[in-house]
Amino acid sequence: MEKLLIVDDDEGIQKQLKWSLSNYQTIFATNRQTAINALRLHEPKVVLLDLGLPPDTANASEGLKTLEEIIALAPFTKVVVITGNDDHQVALKAIANGAYDFYQKPLDADVINVIVDRANNVSSIEKENRIIRELAGVDFGIIGSSEVMENLRIRVKRIAPTEITTLLLGESGTGKEVVATAIHKFSNRKKKPFVAINCASIPDTLLESELFGFEKGAFTGAHRTTKGKIEMAQGGTLFLDEIGDMPFNLQAKLLRFLQERVIERIGGRAEIPVDVRVVCATNQNLEQMVADKTFREDLYYRISEMVFSIPPLKEREYDVLILGQYFLLQYAKDYNVKVQGFSDSAANAMKSYHWPGNIRELQNKIKSAVILATGGLVKADDLGFNELDESASPLELNLRVVRERAESRAVSKAYALADGNMSRTAELLGVTRPTLYALVEKYSMQLKSQEA
Repeated sequence: MEKLLIVDDDEGIQKQLKWSLSNYQTIFATNRQTAINALRLHEPKVVLLDLGLPPDTANASEGLKTLEEIIALAPFTKVVVITGNDDHQVALKAIANGAYDFYQKPLDADVINVIVDRANNVSSIEKENRIIRELAGVDFGIIGSSEVMENLRIRVKRIAPTEITTLLLGESGTGKEVVATAIHKFSNRKKKPFVAINCASIPDTLLESELFGFEKGAFTGAHRTTKGKIEMAQGGTLFLDEIGDMPFNLQAKLLRFLQERVIERIGGRAEIPVDVRVVCATNQNLEQMVADKTFREDLYYRISEMVFSIPPLKEREYDVLILGQYFLLQYAKDYNVKVQGFSDSAANAMKSYHWPGNIRELQNKIKSAVILATGGLVKADDLGFNELDESASPLELNLRVVRERAESRAVSKAYALADGNMSRTAELLGVTRPTLYALVEKYSMQLKSQEA
């Protein structure tokens, strides 16, 4: 039960609020000092504050001072001020001084409940956002609270101001470009371009011109001189993604650029000096490729002055939930839907799943789940975890997760067969109506009774 601090010296109002807000653990204070003491002790997310406090009950001066101290001590606390009917200007002044909302007497139980519930929900969402940003490195760009990701952030901060060429290793979808972007963001080149090119997505015949550019008339269709990606990154950072897929014959030209920091456009003879920071990435085993003579050994040593290994999502402890919540809040805002988090079954499924597509797969599942969700919480079915994969790991066979999925599907199917009649739905399921309503609440299902 959430704590709610009520600051009011009127015993009648206290009793009325305690009765009206029975869903909360109400804590009472009668003046500024007791209010501040209670705030320090209980740390409530929401405070109801009557502005007419002693010793100046006829005016709002003492209430406004109390508001000021609350905001200074606990700036994220949602303060709802209570005023008299003729105190509209005072209420607006309180809002300007940091109050979340105001309510004018006389008290109405339904209205005050709506206001307090809304303030409590907003506080919870903002807290989740702060936790994600502060603990998971959202501002940094590399999200995760696991030890391995924290160590990665520390190492990136250390090497970012240098000019060392960096190689990022990791499976597809683990966030290698995010790490490369973070290196650029915290380097001395952050105000210059960050230019990325995927060596695997461009045909071999075009990759050289994409990287080095070409002079007018160099080949059929070269109607004007065009800069390549390397020149476009002048002064900034060049990110060579999937460098393991670079054609062997082009590797020599890239090596010369890395050694001499000059390039020649296709069809040109002039050497063009280029000042760029180089970050490379691949999901391949370059050491094995060197042994197989499909990747130049000298180029490998040139690009691997610093090597970072980025682990797959399945090895990053609870990062999947942090990333999931980050994407959920992002897409809920983009699509203007009121989804705030994950049900227990969805969270368990996310932790148990092996995520072969890593963060990219997680991001896609969250996006579709936010759109499909019918309640305030994303459920396992919304994420597409309807059936157990035959290749499921032992963790995915958790009986509680399986039971919750089965129960949720059964309720939905019975409800459809009963044409929305809750009594009939309960009969089909072989449970009482109170049990059915408990299941509906447990899985945040949006079922509306259509009793005759």
